[in-house]
Amino acid sequence: MPRQFWVETLGCPKNQVDSDKLTGTLLADGMVAADSPSDADVVVVNTCAFIEAARQESIDVILALDGARKTGAELVVTGCMAERYGSELAEAMPEITRVAPFGSPLAGPLADPAAEPVPAGGVRAQPVQLGPTRSRPAAATAAGLALPAFDLLELPRPAATAPWAYVKVAEGCDRNCGFCAIPSFRGPQRSRPLDAILAEVDALGGVQEVVLVAQDLAAYGRDQGRGTRQIVPLVRAVAERVPWVRLLYLYPSDLTDELVDTVLATGVPYFDLSLQHVSPPLMRRMRRWGSGEVFTQRIAEIRRREPGAAFRSNFIVGYPGETEADHDALLAFVADTGLDWCGFFAYSEEAGTHGATLEPKVPAGLISERLAELRELQDSITATRRDDLIGTTATVLVDRPGVARSMREAPEIDGIVTVPPELAAGRFHPVTITDAQGPDLVAVPAGSPEGGRR
Repeated sequence: MPRQFWVETLGCPKNQVDSDKLTGTLLADGMVAADSPSDADVVVVNTCAFIEAARQESIDVILALDGARKTGAELVVTGCMAERYGSELAEAMPEITRVAPFGSPLAGPLADPAAEPVPAGGVRAQPVQLGPTRSRPAAATAAGLALPAFDLLELPRPAATAPWAYVKVAEGCDRNCGFCAIPSFRGPQRSRPLDAILAEVDALGGVQEVVLVAQDLAAYGRDQGRGTRQIVPLVRAVAERVPWVRLLYLYPSDLTDELVDTVLATGVPYFDLSLQHVSPPLMRRMRRWGSGEVFTQRIAEIRRREPGAAFRSNFIVGYPGETEADHDALLAFVADTGLDWCGFFAYSEEAGTHGATLEPKVPAGLISERLAELRELQDSITATRRDDLIGTTATVLVDRPGVARSMREAPEIDGIVTVPPELAAGRFHPVTITDAQGPDLVAVPAGSPEGGRR
């Protein structure tokens, strides 16, 4: 009987693509997917290490799956935590059978062949504590060494099981944002060849929507020796293959007029802008480009071209030195621009980053108060913008019976559109919005008697 595997994915959509690639290698090795972690012979945890909360979630999941796995099953940890902490992670968590950093196949020797792994379900007596370490990609880059030839980017992946799929077009990042440690363990930007990306899109099995992702998506192709970014040709080429193309994580300085026109031409006028804050003094401390005034003008320009455009962004709260004036500037920006979707996150001090060297630190209690104020404001804005859609018509893609999305909702991130279960999954349907329930909408087929405004 073939060995069975289970892959648990944590973190961002880019990690989900990595998991798809890992799944493809396990299937190619003759293994089969298990129905649950307790049935698997190999349990793989693809971890996130972006901020402290993500690392703690990864640790909690590893321990939970250790308790759930059957006797003799392997517990393999990969992803960002495996890369960032390596042997330290293996030492701190003897429950793990193998730590597999980027560029390491899941099959192979144990991280410490001399160590006896903790039996499945072993009881942990001490909390897991991981200190700052120098990651392998950073060390390799400093030493002038090549990155691993075994690159998840170009591994095959199974056909998509949903009518949409993430496609990662590059790995790593060349920016030096003050709060982010990703370049230290993901390495410099490495863009995939256009032909390889299009071949992956073609192999996905007829998806209706492709969501392009990367650490710095708009910079795609800048590292390929052409001197210019190639994101526009990429989007146009993918749009020739699938009805919907969505872009996630656009650095605002790279949002050129040509790129805006290209996004609008896809029929998915959805702009996910990586803004992080709006106060110029704080932006400089963050080593970021832009300001609230610049962002407001750019968003207004896009809305003039396409009044129905949808916008999402994320903001960091409590970066060292954030003053009440900085916070008030962010509150005013959120209130005035009325973005459809916003995420607010407490600053997490990451070893080795510029932010970790800065003073003064913002007290945790004050960060919590600022987060609550921003989230309450944005919840009201999102609810109002959703209410404004009642009575309008839209085209939706049904992801599964009863659950759909319009161009305004990115999969797994934003709200959903609840539709009658008889609408065929994997297809586009015209609908009329009849109700709004917080971030979610309710719709019926266009032309239905119940489709009038309530």
